[in-house]
Amino acid sequence: MFTRRSLAALAGSALAAPRLASAQAAWPNRPVRIIIPFAASGGADTFTRLLTEPLGEAFGQPFVVENRPGGGGVIGTDAVVRSAPDGHTLMMLTVTHTANETLLPNRPYVLMRDLVPVACLNRTYQVLVVHSDVPARSVAELVALAKARPGAMDYASSGPGTPYHIAFEVFRHAAGIEVQHVPFRLSGDARNAVAGGTVPMMFDGIATMMPLIQSGRVRALGTTGLVRSSLMADTPTIAETLPGFQQVGFNGVMAPAGTPREVVEKLNAAVNRILGTASIQAAFARLGAEIAPMTVAEYDTLLREDIERRREWIRLAGIQPT
Repeated sequence: MFTRRSLAALAGSALAAPRLASAQAAWPNRPVRIIIPFAASGGADTFTRLLTEPLGEAFGQPFVVENRPGGGGVIGTDAVVRSAPDGHTLMMLTVTHTANETLLPNRPYVLMRDLVPVACLNRTYQVLVVHSDVPARSVAELVALAKARPGAMDYASSGPGTPYHIAFEVFRHAAGIEVQHVPFRLSGDARNAVAGGTVPMMFDGIATMMPLIQSGRVRALGTTGLVRSSLMADTPTIAETLPGFQQVGFNGVMAPAGTPREVVEKLNAAVNRILGTASIQAAFARLGAEIAPMTVAEYDTLLREDIERRREWIRLAGIQPT
């Protein structure tokens, strides 16, 4: 038999259920922007676009990429920092962000104060290449050539303080050589200069440089992981010649500080599930990246450690903050 109290409880439950469902469905209730603080067609852009469709399927709302290049990543990052912390604006991070914590002391935000980690995607590696006319077929031969001609050899990068610039400066320090930096505005410009023989060498992303390597226009001398790349199994690591040398990048998702923890955890779980699919793993591998699923706490630790690691590399390279 139902009492008045039990009927009231049932009625209350019936009324509460729609409210609970509404609260659980509150995010996302419109398209989610993923701001990339760099130009389209780069590595961060490519990795992000691989995620948008499966994220949209997981949450029932479109995930839309928005490129906001400029200021070495600062313009787009600041736009995210100033966005409402409601889970509808996210950002794709690269190691340029962790380097900027040292390189750009006057930036309008502090990475680990004004943004929160959401999910790590991958680890990425670089390759050291020389133009095909350079008479060096190994890292050891390149080092010997540079030592025989101190200060006479140039290397290209996509600009001061970029990962490729830092990588070569750390390499220069480890090898004990004198070389000159030729900065370009864009990675593609630096790449074209090396492929055309205007500048003899550079570091670049493995997948990005692969077509030029395969065409014979440039020669790969070494990769920057501690183990050989699955894309370039016949190419030694630089660490095989200079023990301990490595340059590892990564991409990951961030959100404005104050984004609800529940939203962050939901996104983290969804990204990790997506990274576990065979199609995404294969796509990342083709781009020279290894998947790197992490908890939010593990990703937070990675970022803080990388900020300190790059601070030391920047000091070793003698790069002055601006």
